[in-house]
Amino acid sequence: MNQEVGTMSFNRAHRLAEEMKKEISQIFREEIKDPRVGFASITRVEVSSDLRYARVFVSVLGSTEERRQAITAIKKAGGFIRSELARRIRLRYMPELNFHLDESIEYGVRIANIIKEQVKGTSAETETGSGGSQDGES
Repeated sequence: MNQEVGTMSFNRAHRLAEEMKKEISQIFREEIKDPRVGFASITRVEVSSDLRYARVFVSVLGSTEERRQAITAIKKAGGFIRSELARRIRLRYMPELNFHLDESIEYGVRIANIIKEQVKGTSAETETGSGGSQDGES
């Protein structure tokens, strides 16, 4: 029985997280006028099991400085975003929002570029390197 209650709260937190992700994305597109938030998108939302706190992960295109400015602008708009969410999603208590810069996309691109460079290096060595003569053996 106790495990069933835990599963129900997880499912509710997960459903709420998905709904919050959708609504916050829409708020970013339609309500926030700050140009620093222009290239920001919500990658995921994690809601605590007691539905009191939500970690919102934001990915921002641009330089390091542009990402820093965007997350600062988003944090400043946090109260507005939370009140808009409360208006759109009916809950007794809207979770406190904590915004975090999500660098997983940039990390993935960086890893893909490293792999691509390694593959290029390996194929270049194969073409120019070991083409027949074996040094040191007769």
